[in-house]
Amino acid sequence: MSSPIWKPNVTVAALIERDGRFLLVEEETEDGLRFNQPAGHLDEGESLVAACAREAMEETAHLFEPTALVGVYQWQRPQGDITYLRFSFAGKVGASDTARPLDVGIVRAVWLTPAEIEASVARHRSPLVWRCVQDYLSGRRFPLDLISTWA
Repeated sequence: MSSPIWKPNVTVAALIERDGRFLLVEEETEDGLRFNQPAGHLDEGESLVAACAREAMEETAHLFEPTALVGVYQWQRPQGDITYLRFSFAGKVGASDTARPLDVGIVRAVWLTPAEIEASVARHRSPLVWRCVQDYLSGRRFPLDLISTWA
């Protein structure tokens, strides 16, 4: 009997900063309300950059243009059942579409300072939330051409 092929869940996250605050989402999870960057899964046939822009719009109703890769993170949930491979992007935030409903499960989008994000670590969806902010604040930026996409 052969075992199934193991694959990590590929996700993208948007590090959206404006005037010293970061745009996070408060979302419903199996562990209650948690904070996360606007983030989600890569869809079939989609580039990582396009997925990040899409997820930011769906979860915050803000236009977002990724301009740099902040980091790639591998994290296994403590339950051991899922491993995430997260690509986090920095970029330019655009206008908000106030009439657009947020994704199912998203309670609100909220602008928080780094101190507020650090103070709420116990309510983060994963340890990647604060780690990505720390990497962004330390100046980590890699050019998008580091990622090659072809169909």
